[in-house]
Amino acid sequence: MRQITLGTTGIQTCQNAFGALPIQRVGMEEAVKILRRAYEGGMTFFDTARAYSDSEEKLGEAFAGMREKIFIATKTMAKTPEEFWQQLETSLHNLRTDYIDLYQFHCVSQCYRPGDGTGMYECMEEAKAQGKILHIGVTAHKLEVAKECVNSGLYETLQFPFSYLSSEKEVDLVNSCKKADMGFIAMKALAGGLIHDSQAAMGYISQFDNVLPIWGVQRMEELEEWLSFMDKDVAYTKEIEEFVLKEREELAGEFCRGCGYCMPCPAGILINNCARMSLMLRRAPSKAWLTEEMQGEMKKIENCLNCGQCKSKCPYELDTPALLKKNYKDYQMVLAGEVEV
Repeated sequence: MRQITLGTTGIQTCQNAFGALPIQRVGMEEAVKILRRAYEGGMTFFDTARAYSDSEEKLGEAFAGMREKIFIATKTMAKTPEEFWQQLETSLHNLRTDYIDLYQFHCVSQCYRPGDGTGMYECMEEAKAQGKILHIGVTAHKLEVAKECVNSGLYETLQFPFSYLSSEKEVDLVNSCKKADMGFIAMKALAGGLIHDSQAAMGYISQFDNVLPIWGVQRMEELEEWLSFMDKDVAYTKEIEEFVLKEREELAGEFCRGCGYCMPCPAGILINNCARMSLMLRRAPSKAWLTEEMQGEMKKIENCLNCGQCKSKCPYELDTPALLKKNYKDYQMVLAGEVEV
């Protein structure tokens, strides 16, 4: 498999990295088995975050005593220097290490700079001077913020949503990072679960020799699927290209990626599932979407307060209330047998 070097960091790893957000949903023993199997299978780059509940602790347990054999990236959502240092020390403790290879500002709404009055970038510089972090990165969901971070020249890596459903604007962002010798880490390379063909997902990413995708893994069988690509390069064939074009046609327009940054909802709506229910019914058919429990969750959309909180917090700037209503209408038609799935 192709090796990727993350810009000026010098971090070199296979183009098949581990996204550790989903392992917060499984127990410690199972998580450790998955993480160790990932390493045994050839993965060396593991991405987590302070915000992912006990994900860091699970990495710490899995890789105790073998720190130098892997690269660890984690993130902070701190908004003040005090929070920054608290979260950094917590991450170091949880990961059982005295340094983090790549420390990233998490889901930023602005490009932190020296002298901007927040003191946040200065914290990164000081942490690096102390040897507690080796490289400075940033993650973003908003395109304009991401562009500003790239153009600032202050960050060694950018983590941004990127998959075969991305637009030319995202491709331009990838190319801008390459031109700036800035590492690009692709989050949501499966578009929040809407992409189900790993061959196509891997084939598309393989076109970009500066992109490191982090695949979110929760189950051993999912991991084995990604590890199966380790001994081969997946080319972006004409067949895969035609499949991707068909997928893009089906998913044209605005859709919820299920990231959950809009939560919690003051009306108790399970937004990250309900706002994309139509797609999930068609792309991931499951009786679980039609249970009485899920029908109850969808019915909560009737109690939407139209407060706009979800819309203001959506990193993709979606009209979430409108999406909820659209999905609820479609869901009712499915239940009534008026629409087949």
